[in-house]
Amino acid sequence: MPGPKVQTDRAAGNLMASPFRFKKYGQSGIDVSEIFPKIGEHIDDFCVVRSMFSDNGNHTPSLFMMNCGFQLPGRPSLGAWVTYGLGSENRNMPGFVVLCPGLPNVGPQLWSSAFLPSPYQGTYLSIQETGLDRMVQNIRNPELGVAEQRRQVALLDKLNRGYLDRLGPQAPLEAGIRAMEVAFRMQAEVPEVFDITKENEATRSRYGDSDFGRGCLMALRMVEHGVRMVQVYFGNFQPWDSHDDIRVHAKLARAADPAIASLIQDLKARGLLKDTLVIVGSEFGRTPMIQNSGLEKIGRGRDHNIFGFTTLLAGGGVKGGFVHGATDEFGFRAIEKPVHVHDLHATILHMLGLDHTRLTYRYSGRDFRLTDVAGNVVDEILA
Repeated sequence: MPGPKVQTDRAAGNLMASPFRFKKYGQSGIDVSEIFPKIGEHIDDFCVVRSMFSDNGNHTPSLFMMNCGFQLPGRPSLGAWVTYGLGSENRNMPGFVVLCPGLPNVGPQLWSSAFLPSPYQGTYLSIQETGLDRMVQNIRNPELGVAEQRRQVALLDKLNRGYLDRLGPQAPLEAGIRAMEVAFRMQAEVPEVFDITKENEATRSRYGDSDFGRGCLMALRMVEHGVRMVQVYFGNFQPWDSHDDIRVHAKLARAADPAIASLIQDLKARGLLKDTLVIVGSEFGRTPMIQNSGLEKIGRGRDHNIFGFTTLLAGGGVKGGFVHGATDEFGFRAIEKPVHVHDLHATILHMLGLDHTRLTYRYSGRDFRLTDVAGNVVDEILA
C-alpha cells in the first residue's frame, strides 16, 4: 500500500490480488465473484452496500456492534428490538429464532434481550441436529395428551395469576408465564414448520445438503408461518476468519451461495420478498493486504478490515440491482457514501416501519435504543 504502513488487527503485509475472478451479472451489471454464481443470477434483487464501516477490528466487539449496536455486552440484540417493536405474527411460535450448527463466536449474548423483557430474546436451535426431537428437545410429551397438558397449564396459570394479584406486576414471573404458554402451543406448530421434508426434493436439493442450506430453508418456512425475525449463522464459531488462506472461502461459498440464492428465489416466488427484508453480512470484511503476523503457514490469508466492507440487502422495500457507496481503489477504506453500522440499523428499522430514535426502552435511569445516540437512515437505498 502507498503511504505509511497500515496497521490492522494483527499485522498486514503487501497487497495481494484476489484469487477469484469477478464478472458482471444481471441487467444491473453488478460485479460478483466467481465463488457466488447463484447469488450473481439473482443480483438484480440485491442492494449491494459497498461502503460499510465499523469501530473495532476484534471479533467480539464487532459482533456485539453488528448484532446489538454497541461494542460491549449488555445491550439488546437487533432481533430483540424488532420483536419488542413489532411483536410476532404467530402466537404459537417465538417471535425471534436463531439457527446455528453449534455456536458462533461470542454465542448467546448476540441474540439476548438484555434489559428488554425476556420474551423478546432469541430462541436458539442447533441446525447441526436433523431430527425434530433432537433439534427442539422435549417438544413432544411422551406421557400426557394435549387435553391433560392444557389442564396443567390452566392450573399453573391460575396459581401464578393469584400470586400476581396479591403482589402486583412481577416482570420475571409474567415472562415465565408467557414462555410456558408459547412452549405449550409450539407442540402443534413446530413439527409442521420445521419439517423441511414437506418441501419437494428439487427444492431441498437447490438449498444444498449443508447445515446452512437447511437453516435457510427452515428460515423460509418460518417466515411463511409468521415468525418475525430469523437469524441464520453460517457454521460453528467463525469459519470465514481466513487469516491463513483466503482461498478457503471458495469451499465455504459452495454451501452459502445456493442457500442464499434459493432463499431469495423462493421468497420471491411465494410473494414474500416484498415484505421480507433479507440481510447478508458479517461483522467486518478482510484487508486487501496479505496477513503477515508470523503465525501463518500458507501466507495467503487476509486480516480483519473494519474500514470498508460489503453488506447485501434484498426485499423489504430496498432497491434491487443497486450499488451504494464504494471503497478506495484497493478495496480497503470506504470513501464514497460511507455507511456505519448504526446507519445500517437505523435503515433496517425504518424499512420495518420503526423510527430508530423513538424505539426506546427506559432502563437504569436513561432511555436506550439500538442505535445508541447515532445513526441516520440511508434513504438512497430505499425503493
